[in-house]
Amino acid sequence: MISSSLQTAFFEARTSLDVLLADRGAMERLHTIAELLAATFRTGRKVMICGNGGSSCDAAHFAEELTGRFRAPTPARPDRPPLPAMACTDPGHITCTANDYGFEHVFARWVGAFGHPGDCLIVLSTSGNSDNILRAIDAAKVIGMTTIALLGKTGGPALPRADHAVIVPGRTSDRIQELHMLILHAFVEHVEDALYPER
Repeated sequence: MISSSLQTAFFEARTSLDVLLADRGAMERLHTIAELLAATFRTGRKVMICGNGGSSCDAAHFAEELTGRFRAPTPARPDRPPLPAMACTDPGHITCTANDYGFEHVFARWVGAFGHPGDCLIVLSTSGNSDNILRAIDAAKVIGMTTIALLGKTGGPALPRADHAVIVPGRTSDRIQELHMLILHAFVEHVEDALYPER
């Protein structure tokens, strides 16, 4: 017998995805962001991404899909060059900055070290309330980077702060993070199709 909690998890995930797909405004914003990411790589700039907890793991996963590869090449879809993406997951940087400046500065210091005008920063937050996320957006804006926020719930103060923001449906952080990861995969696929149509 299949447990009710297992089935509930899948039904909740499907419902959240259906709600997102039905939100034309959100889907149009996601398309705009996907086009922006492709343009960022096309002009030789890089994409930076950060988040806390599970969102940090999602950030690392997104970056490695771009610097490494998304899907294995086939005769019909040859390999592509690596694309410049990086996630703030270096434990040396995070623990040093948290110890010396406070955890609220870990992402802003990283953005300040590696960000350049024309680069793009993606922040992942299920609430949009984390101070280190807000400071990262502010630091990126000072540099002249484009800021993108994938959010949940109300979007918090990150919603009006980012240049482009999308709130995904979901009552709990896990459902929100699942949609964030799906969106990040879709972004990678869009970038590959846009930059390497021969694939």
